[in-house]
Amino acid sequence: MNPDSASSTAAGQAGRIAVDLALEDPAWLDDLPDAEALAERAATAALDWACPGPALSLALVLSDDARLRELNRDWRGMDKPTNVLSFPSQTLTPDQTPRAEPGMPAGMAIELGDVIVARGTMVHEARDAGRPLGHHLCHLVVHGTLHLLGYDHEQDDDAETMEAMERDILAGLGIPDPYT
Repeated sequence: MNPDSASSTAAGQAGRIAVDLALEDPAWLDDLPDAEALAERAATAALDWACPGPALSLALVLSDDARLRELNRDWRGMDKPTNVLSFPSQTLTPDQTPRAEPGMPAGMAIELGDVIVARGTMVHEARDAGRPLGHHLCHLVVHGTLHLLGYDHEQDDDAETMEAMERDILAGLGIPDPYT
């Protein structure tokens, strides 16, 4: 990323996936100098694995606990920070292919929504679990990206499906099972 820029775009497989990354909290780079590249790689891997086919894009924000607390309070009614939040652009069910908006030019990337990760919570969780920061960041980004595609963990069966997908995607990135 250009040090003078607040965002960057990374191309996915054959340019099919675009990740618009914003670094809201520069302290990410103190804790994890390659945070931006890791986050982009994780989002691209999740989309390549879970949604082959159409051109896709998402916004990925590396933020702080205060911002996630505010969003969590305003959108979920929970006045506390959380590790990751996803804001889908369309309501999807698992295995449903995202659809282009009417009138959208053919081949234009379908915007999936936003994934926002809190630095402080991520660092605390990773250290408590004895996991490398980069591995936990990738896990949270994969998790948030799957939420954009309609996956959730509200019911036990849904949680098992989502966790299995996360394991597969992370294994493809060389990251061990986060649930063991």
